[in-house]
Amino acid sequence: MFVSLFIIISITFFLMKLMPGSPFNDAKLSPEQKQILSEKYGLNDPVGVQYLNYLKNVISGDFGNSFQYHNQPVWDLISPRLIPSLEMGLIAVMIGIVLGLFLGVIAAVKQNTWIDYMATTVSVIAVSVPSFVLAVLLQNVFSVQLRWFPVAGWEGLPTIVLPSLSLSAIVMATVSRYIRSEMIEILNSDYILLAYAKGVPQYKIIFVHALRNALIPVITVIVPMTASIMTGTLTIENIFGVPGLGDQFVRSIATNDFSLIMAITILFSSFFIVSIFVVDILYGIIDPRIRVKGGK
Repeated sequence: MFVSLFIIISITFFLMKLMPGSPFNDAKLSPEQKQILSEKYGLNDPVGVQYLNYLKNVISGDFGNSFQYHNQPVWDLISPRLIPSLEMGLIAVMIGIVLGLFLGVIAAVKQNTWIDYMATTVSVIAVSVPSFVLAVLLQNVFSVQLRWFPVAGWEGLPTIVLPSLSLSAIVMATVSRYIRSEMIEILNSDYILLAYAKGVPQYKIIFVHALRNALIPVITVIVPMTASIMTGTLTIENIFGVPGLGDQFVRSIATNDFSLIMAITILFSSFFIVSIFVVDILYGIIDPRIRVKGGK
C-alpha cells in the first residue's frame, strides 16, 4: 500500500517538474519578485534536493503552502472542499447501488420477459448518457421548469439531490448489468436448483443464496468507482455550483500550484489504494471460503 503511494508521489513530482511555466506568472510581479518567491519556496534548488525535501515534509504530515492562495496551508484549502465532494459522492453511490440492485435482481428473476427488457433498457440508457448531459436535463426539468430544487449552490439537502442523482446513473447501470449477469448464472447453478427442489422459499433463494454470491464480482468494480466519485466530479460540480475538490484540482493545474496539485493527487491516490484494500476485506466478509483459503 505504502509502496504504491510512494511510487505515485514520485512520478507525480517529477512530471510536475517537467511542466512548462511557473506558479508565479502574475504580470504584476517583477522578475526580482519572482526570483525572491522561487528562492523562498526552494524552487531554485536542484530537483533531487526538492524531491527529498518534499518527501521529508510529507512523511511529517506537512504538505506545504499554496503558491496562489496567499501562502495558506494546502490542507486548509482542501478540507472545506472535500466535504461537499464526499457528501455528493456518498449519496450518489448509495442511490446507484440500491437502484442497480433492484433492476439487476428483477431483470435476472424475470429473464427474457418485458420486465427484463425494460430494466436492461434503463441500464443501457443510464450508462450511455454522459453525467453532465443528465445533469443539465435534471436541472432544466426539476429546477427551471418545476422549481422543486435550487438551480445551483450547496446549502442543505435540496441542493444535494440533483447532483447526486446525476452521478448515480453510472453506478446504477454498472451494478445492474453485473448483478443481472451474475444472478442469471447463479440461479441456473445446481445448488440453487436443489434449493428449489427442496421447497426453499424463492425470496430466501434469491436474497440469501444467489444475491450474496452475485455481489462478489460487483465489489471489484463498485468500490474503486466509489472512490472516484467521492473525490469529486468536475463537470457536475461546475453545473450545480458545488464547491468541491474536482473544481479546485483543475484550477490548481491551470495556475501551476505545485503544492496543491501534489496534495490533491496524494489524497486521490490514497482513496483508490484504500478502496482496493477494502475490496479484499469485503471479499472475506461476503464469501467465507476466501478467508479459509487465505488462512491455509
